[in-house]
Amino acid sequence: MTIRNISPQEMFLKLASEHTPLFKFKATNRAEFDQWKKAALPEVIGTLGDFPASVPLNPQLMAEWEHDGLIKQRWIIDVGRHISAMFLLNKSKEIGAGEKRPAILCCHGHGPFGKEPVMGNDTSPELRAGIEQMNYNYGHQMAKAGYVTFAIDWIGFGERNDSNKPNWRNNNWNRDWCNLYYLHATMLGMTSISINVAHGKAATDFACSLPEVDSGRLGVMGLSGGGTMTLWMTLCDERFKASEIMCYSDLWQYFGFRDLNYCGMQVAPGLYKLVDLSDLQGLVAPRPLLVDIGANDTCFKVDTALKCFNEVKAIYQAANAADKLELDLHPGEHAWGGNKAFDFFGKHL
Repeated sequence: MTIRNISPQEMFLKLASEHTPLFKFKATNRAEFDQWKKAALPEVIGTLGDFPASVPLNPQLMAEWEHDGLIKQRWIIDVGRHISAMFLLNKSKEIGAGEKRPAILCCHGHGPFGKEPVMGNDTSPELRAGIEQMNYNYGHQMAKAGYVTFAIDWIGFGERNDSNKPNWRNNNWNRDWCNLYYLHATMLGMTSISINVAHGKAATDFACSLPEVDSGRLGVMGLSGGGTMTLWMTLCDERFKASEIMCYSDLWQYFGFRDLNYCGMQVAPGLYKLVDLSDLQGLVAPRPLLVDIGANDTCFKVDTALKCFNEVKAIYQAANAADKLELDLHPGEHAWGGNKAFDFFGKHL
């Protein structure tokens, strides 16, 4: 009698542990890096499927108010066929007539409130708790530092979660809209990432049209799922000159297959066949990249998070861009460190 495995999860764990991606980075110099990136990046972008077509933005200002010395605006813009998004903007009251400031797209992560706490909405105990726990209001803090910051909800979050007001669709049987939208998207030849990137590009187009924004000095930053979107926005849009990925460093074998710590907004068909997450982050090189890792993060464990970062570091070194990569290893949990961001964006934007 033989004892055999009948667990599908065990099968996937073994397959992941044995797998080496096709474009696993092995280069040692700039010429080899350039060759690797030229070959890998189009294949990686190709896993996202089709990108939704752009549409006229048709912006409408819904409200403007003051909060903590900032001017805040809520717009609605069209970001694709049959879909709009609320667009939040924060800016200093001190911006002079004709003055242009660098701008940062602030990507939210998972959670019930989407962009709201990131942009400084602290109007309820629940919002304040999230801000305090994760230092989550980077869109507010960076605006206080003089940047124009902007954000939208990714599909499945905040005002674009179908379970929330004003949509009130409750026929998902408590299933994650993240995963349901991914299934819908792939049936149509797209992915959640390609849809979100298209919507993020539309938001960036609108931000660049505003008189106070210097479209030549754009950054992007985000925590967790927002780190996912920061990475993909950077890879898909050359306008972003500097990026900060917070608490989204690890290796697929561990945080994905072992820990099951991923969902439909983070994946694309065949992505791990091509690259690991460290390779994906390394494709940002030679553009400036700041990585935040929490020493006590329970989502992305510090041992494999640092293994990922060290692999990214080797890529930046090969690209002759070691000075463009920084690490904020902070003592917190799953949160924005906030120790290097102000100097980092100040230097590169």
